[in-house]
Amino acid sequence: MRFGFIRTEKATYPVRVLCRTLQVSTSGFYAWCRRGLSARAREDAALKVEIRAAHAASKKTYGSPRILEDLKANDRHVGRKRVARLMQEEGIEGQRKRRFRTTTDSRHSHPVAENHLDRNFTASAPNQVWVSDITYIWTREGWMYLAAVMDVFSRRVVGWSMDSRIDQTLALDALGMALRTRQAGPGLLHHSDRGVQYAAAAYQEQLRKAGIACSMSRKGDCWDNAVAESFFSTLKAELVHRMDYASRDQAWASVFDYVEAFYNPRRRHSALGYSSPIEYEAAAAREAQAA
Repeated sequence: MRFGFIRTEKATYPVRVLCRTLQVSTSGFYAWCRRGLSARAREDAALKVEIRAAHAASKKTYGSPRILEDLKANDRHVGRKRVARLMQEEGIEGQRKRRFRTTTDSRHSHPVAENHLDRNFTASAPNQVWVSDITYIWTREGWMYLAAVMDVFSRRVVGWSMDSRIDQTLALDALGMALRTRQAGPGLLHHSDRGVQYAAAAYQEQLRKAGIACSMSRKGDCWDNAVAESFFSTLKAELVHRMDYASRDQAWASVFDYVEAFYNPRRRHSALGYSSPIEYEAAAAREAQAA
């Protein structure tokens, strides 16, 4: 380690001064330089290249657990502590989540459904439980609002919509996308907060037409819809808080790229054994066919 420090600092200080300060011999340092890097150091250097590539491919969002999974997928079997150490040496770190803020407006006269989900955020197959929520994104042109519908089984975003207005059309458009792209029907439970967008007659009618049961969170309890809120927290940490959107169109395109090109097909999810949502669904389909 001392020889490595000397090699790093020799452009700033004379080698003799560095060797005397660190109490090592000058001849020993030059002999070490002639021998070159140890096998371990060479492997660390190669790993650092792969770690930087994995971090870049994750849009600079992954921490050591997900980068470790990327390395394993490429047949690189290393320990998490080693990956964390090399990331620290390279100044690489994952994005951290900020505290979530709610957009729920439950001050309305529409009927409110019971909390049938009751925080049971598990499903044995796709299209058994969907969760939905709305969040906000700032642009220089003003606010943009994002509504999303997520399948609890795979954490896949199956429907989403963005608009400058936070109304029932926003939520309906996200639900409409989910209904067009998934085989939804009787037996599916849809959970949301008790916001006016979800309690409104038009939204409830769409659920009834599809034969979907409705569940709503208890008043003021964000944990009742934790899966949806966790997705928004991830989206903000990994994308929105790192951007300065000049326009609403730019924000829409950015979210489209994140959801459709990264989050659904590629982002490793800890709740899915570090598979991506689409990979997890594909694996489940293969197992079902083989059974």
